[in-house]
Amino acid sequence: MPSSLRRQIGQLLVGSFRATTIPAELRALAREFGLGGVILFGRNIEAPEQVAELSHDVQALGGELPLWVSIDQEGGRVARLEAPFTEWPPMAVLGRSGDAGLASRFAAALAAELRAVGITLDYAPVLDIHTNPSNPVIGDRALAADAATVARLGRAIVAGLQENGVAACGKHFPGHGDTSVDSHRELPIVEHPPDRIRRVECVPFREAIEADVAFIMTAHVLVPSIDDKAPATLSRAIVHDLLREELGFGGVILTDDLEMKALSASCTVADAAVQAISAGCDGVLICRALSADRSRDIDVQAGALEALVHAVEDGRIPYTRLDDALARQRRAKERFLTAPIAAVGRPLSQVVGCDAHARIAEEMARYLS
Repeated sequence: MPSSLRRQIGQLLVGSFRATTIPAELRALAREFGLGGVILFGRNIEAPEQVAELSHDVQALGGELPLWVSIDQEGGRVARLEAPFTEWPPMAVLGRSGDAGLASRFAAALAAELRAVGITLDYAPVLDIHTNPSNPVIGDRALAADAATVARLGRAIVAGLQENGVAACGKHFPGHGDTSVDSHRELPIVEHPPDRIRRVECVPFREAIEADVAFIMTAHVLVPSIDDKAPATLSRAIVHDLLREELGFGGVILTDDLEMKALSASCTVADAAVQAISAGCDGVLICRALSADRSRDIDVQAGALEALVHAVEDGRIPYTRLDDALARQRRAKERFLTAPIAAVGRPLSQVVGCDAHARIAEEMARYLS
């Protein structure tokens, strides 16, 4: 098989590792396939200087294209960077404030700290609408309980991140707000009819698309009124027909972690990767966050890449679908990864956890209930 195909397939993976430096196994995977990027968790982080060095080393894994260094840094309980980085309140406080200017200033400050340590893609904002008080996974991660507020503030966060050099990723399409189970543990079902999905859940995503959001992450939820067989991540009707065609999203569609039980209870990570790309996703996320077996970390990621190679070779994934995904990845990287990544000439202490950012966090915290 042509080695170029393996290198192309590697661009579809945002992978992971469990160390504060790059392990030899990940370097070997990158030599064989290349990588689209990596996601960082608390297990990868010791200090700002170490994160900056790690981000620099990640770029050495790349070839023609740089890699995404990505993270879940929403604020509140989903924040991988802790003090001395600025610690932000949960996003619900912005909804209580109703202040788009505050949301924009928050996002700009967040982007400055991320960019200073080489992080170029943030899986934020959450665009789910908090319409179900018993939702175990969204809650105060959501901006508000109404679509208009989530849309308006979500747009401000997208702009604040991206105008300051960090790609934003709206999540979780087509909406994880009105669910009563956690997709990390089982498959949630969204019972609404299509017209309700379009009229409510899609509104914040439509607004983010108008703001030119770089990425949208899919939800591992079943929406029987649109597709009664496949979860959204694996559903062409949702990924391609609704998000790509009807809403007109031209950026990168990325899966949520393929190892979450909502998917892995019924299919392997490798099978899920093939189905997701076939459905219209442009990249897959494999976090190895839910397994204690670190010995298989690279094997699981390599297995997904091998499955994608075979699916292209045997025609299950047309070359045109691969080319489209790669083109979207390339355009996003050219947009965000061409400028120098770190804050050149500025000590990290002048950016990370600085007084100006602390004042923004304090202003947000006034709206804590």
